[in-house]
Amino acid sequence: MAAVTSPTNVEPKDVHSAPKPAASRRKFSISIPPRPSNGTVASMKTPTLPLKSPDDSYSNDGILGKPRRRAMSNSSADQDNLMDGTIDHEQDGNPRKRSNADTIDYPRRRATIACEICRGRKSRCDGAKPRCRLCTELNAECVYREPGIKLDAGDKLILERLNRIEGLLQSSLVSQTKGIHLASQSPTTSTETTLSREDLIPRNPDGLERSINSIPIAGLGTWVASQTNISTMPKIHTTPALHLLQWPIIRELVSRPYDPQHLLQLELSREPLQLGTSLSLDLSNTAAYVQAFFERVNVWYACVNPYNWASYYRMALSHGFREGPESCITLLVLALGSASLAGSISSVPRDKEPPGMSYFSAAWGLIPALMTRNTTLSSQCLILASAYLFYLVRPLEAWSLLSSTSMKLQLLLSDRGRIPNHSKELSERVYWNALLFESDLLAELDLPHSGIVQFEETVGLPGGFEEEDDEPAGRDELWYFLAEIALRRLLNRVSHMIYSKGAMTTIASLEPLVAELDFQLTQWYEGLPIALQFPHSRVPLSNPVQTVLRLRYFACRTIIFRPYILAVLENEHAIMDTAVRENCRKALEACVRQLEHITAHHAGHLPYLWQGALSIVSQTLLIMGATMVPSLAALLPPAQQMDAIINEVLLEIERYAHLAPSLRLSSEIVREAEDRRQLMLRSTGMRA
Repeated sequence: MAAVTSPTNVEPKDVHSAPKPAASRRKFSISIPPRPSNGTVASMKTPTLPLKSPDDSYSNDGILGKPRRRAMSNSSADQDNLMDGTIDHEQDGNPRKRSNADTIDYPRRRATIACEICRGRKSRCDGAKPRCRLCTELNAECVYREPGIKLDAGDKLILERLNRIEGLLQSSLVSQTKGIHLASQSPTTSTETTLSREDLIPRNPDGLERSINSIPIAGLGTWVASQTNISTMPKIHTTPALHLLQWPIIRELVSRPYDPQHLLQLELSREPLQLGTSLSLDLSNTAAYVQAFFERVNVWYACVNPYNWASYYRMALSHGFREGPESCITLLVLALGSASLAGSISSVPRDKEPPGMSYFSAAWGLIPALMTRNTTLSSQCLILASAYLFYLVRPLEAWSLLSSTSMKLQLLLSDRGRIPNHSKELSERVYWNALLFESDLLAELDLPHSGIVQFEETVGLPGGFEEEDDEPAGRDELWYFLAEIALRRLLNRVSHMIYSKGAMTTIASLEPLVAELDFQLTQWYEGLPIALQFPHSRVPLSNPVQTVLRLRYFACRTIIFRPYILAVLENEHAIMDTAVRENCRKALEACVRQLEHITAHHAGHLPYLWQGALSIVSQTLLIMGATMVPSLAALLPPAQQMDAIINEVLLEIERYAHLAPSLRLSSEIVREAEDRRQLMLRSTGMRA
């Protein structure tokens, strides 16, 4: 096994040292918007976070303040008060607690034992069994809540909001099939009156309305009410980037037909990953790599507990990083932390070993033993290894690990008693990471579904790790992770409702679906904490989390309105309809917003380079097709500006080409498409 160079910045401690006194709780407050009285869908915001400054600039400490211990509340009485507004906890003079006026206070998850009677009366319970003191005095039945169901106020709001949105979707779409319009604040319907078909599709002269509304959209299926979960990726859909090469006009930009199977076949034929051959581990920079991980990496995955990190490291060090899940997790944290300090992997010289590879190679040697363990820790190891493989742009290798992770999680989740109480929070985070990874892969590649989606509606949303005695290694940030879960579910609904293969759909039936999905996207944005809400302006952002969320937002918006571009490519007269023209404008505007500052995508290269590159290819092909239709080209910036944007995109994609054969093919496709586009524009007289 690899020799270990002794670290210079870590002081080993006894793993089984006596526990220290519990830290005191700090005061915090969460502002909750009032519930609407009319019973309609309201903007249910995630708890608002105060920012250090009102402008869009942020310090290097991160968007959520400096590292500090986080307090979570799990008592029923506290959660009831949370929903009303605030909870105050006393504060003691513990010298280990850092005080900072600019630090954001989080609600604490507190491991309390209280019976239902005491919870209802909001009185202290002594936890005695079979009956507590109060129940004994009242001669009442003493029932203790099953442990492990942990939701804080923010989680409750997000969960309630997701359930309301899905309920609205199902009810609204069922009513559409029956010709009944659902009362809602959604743009698709009205709280005051019943909208007719004429309200949704404006009339046009000369009977154009009838002809447009009957235009079938090839490759777009009609969603029908069923018992399936529409927030999961459908098994058959037409959202992949290369599917656009089957669209009219766009298919003329390539010399031969392509489909998503080409990308999959290229990745299947790829050479195996060459791991590093170094026989030693340099642990002299572990402090810097650990800090980088919790500041730059864990915000994307939120799957490493900063409160027990020190104990993990000490355990790994005692084993010489040669065995056990703690060793594997520690090595993968060092690998990802090292990678995050080097920037985009696309800028790493081809003849140089990727940053963090020596740590990943050592961790890879431990994975076979962990593959046979069906535990939360072994699943956590595979998730972190998958994250590094995505950084290396190895999507199929990551999928192989995720498939094993899925099997472990399904076994554990099929009986919640198999997961110890102290591991339930971690298991939820590992689950959502696995589901997000799989959804991203299934959006572009025709891969088998692992079956992990069957638990999507039963697994709780992450709430917060419990504090432990060690000094935390960083912040436990959940806001981005929760926002990404909600957005991924919305993207999956779009695929289900618009892009599932099946019966043909028309512009008339598409209109209310698109309006509803766009309304939900707006709700998602308005529900973001203030610290994460990105400006809609074209000014580049310095904060990577806001940058990634803004790019993901416009990608989702493009996919929602993209069918209208297809309708016009099939029949240019369709754009004479006012609603069609406006929705085409929205789709093209969202495309341009993703492509105009192409280097902004580097902010998300560690978790999203492969997925983001294919999204860029998809939007570029859409823009190319639009420039060849005069009515669509009129909705775009001037031709010279569009040419400059497309050329910048081509150069950027070519920088990724060496990272994966699927990206190399994508680069060749868009380069050929641009050459043929310019030739066709000149031949048709649209360019001089």
